[in-house]
Amino acid sequence: MRRIFIFAVIIAAFLPVNLAFANTFEWNEPVRGIYIKAANTSGPQFNHLLNLVNRTDLNAMVIDIKDDNGNLTFNPGKKSPYYAASRPYITNPRGLIQTLNENHIYPIARMVVFKDKVLANSNPNWTLKNAQGIWRSSRGDSFTNPFHREVWDYNIGMAIEAANIGFKEIQFDYVRFPEKFESIEGPLSYTGKGSNRAAAVTEFVKYAKEKLKPYGVKMSVDTFGNATVIPEASGIGQNFSAIAQHVDVISAMIYPSHWTGSFGIAKPDLEPYRLVEEYAKVENNRLKKLAAPPTSRPWLQDFTAAWLGKGNYKVYGKQEIEDQIRGLHAQGINEFLLWNAANSYTKNVDYTPY
Repeated sequence: MRRIFIFAVIIAAFLPVNLAFANTFEWNEPVRGIYIKAANTSGPQFNHLLNLVNRTDLNAMVIDIKDDNGNLTFNPGKKSPYYAASRPYITNPRGLIQTLNENHIYPIARMVVFKDKVLANSNPNWTLKNAQGIWRSSRGDSFTNPFHREVWDYNIGMAIEAANIGFKEIQFDYVRFPEKFESIEGPLSYTGKGSNRAAAVTEFVKYAKEKLKPYGVKMSVDTFGNATVIPEASGIGQNFSAIAQHVDVISAMIYPSHWTGSFGIAKPDLEPYRLVEEYAKVENNRLKKLAAPPTSRPWLQDFTAAWLGKGNYKVYGKQEIEDQIRGLHAQGINEFLLWNAANSYTKNVDYTPY
């Protein structure tokens, strides 16, 4: 079970309620977290998730603060430049942070960066365009232009809003161009076309780290797992080693269902332990070449990939979750995050099964 941090609790008992955890919240254990949608941060669903963390070795929540549509998920006040882009899914953000602190749960703000319908619609010149106007994927998603410094500042400003609420870490997701961009960019028009995409993405990460430094938060970035095993994912603009030099934590998304015939494994979803361990070997080799490598905290799979078709997937439950964790641990990686889009996590999992 999770350890009790007596020192912080004793100090908190002698402080006013609103300051009780302001300066005593320290973190010195491996982060083991779950993803939480903003809409699930209150009511029965949140109570269920809070109970899950409190009764297991989980100890962190990754919460949507800028969601996949580009909405800031709480109301920052009418004077904020982000008020028009906000939706009050989180009705009491400071109260949420206080609850997490009181339960000694590490709060991570997930910020979706360049996938952003809200900003694309309000500032078409900051996005990718085709002959019809703003480019949209087959799913209806729009991406802002990673070459635009105004887009950088806009996202970092939202991250500062999260830091000011009390989140201890800012996690940037979708720090990239659209998937398979090299095959679709031909007819598109955007500032910076023809320039180095990976350099632009890396420069954003470096810039964000500097801008967030005064706020005392850690910074992490999500990357495609495939970007780790090839020299550079130039299409989407992710160079794993370059990004890793400018973050405190790197979180590769290494869901077994998302690989095809990699590491000599014909059907990776059927072999979660082997897939994760083989990936971890490659990542370790890349990180050890850096002068100051970040903490590795990969995203693991807590969902069933039935779309792979019969014979190519298995139902993911207790064994499969634990196997992924064991695969990381076997290579010296003790931090992880679990993804389930609906926040419906597998029951009775041992999150430290080693």
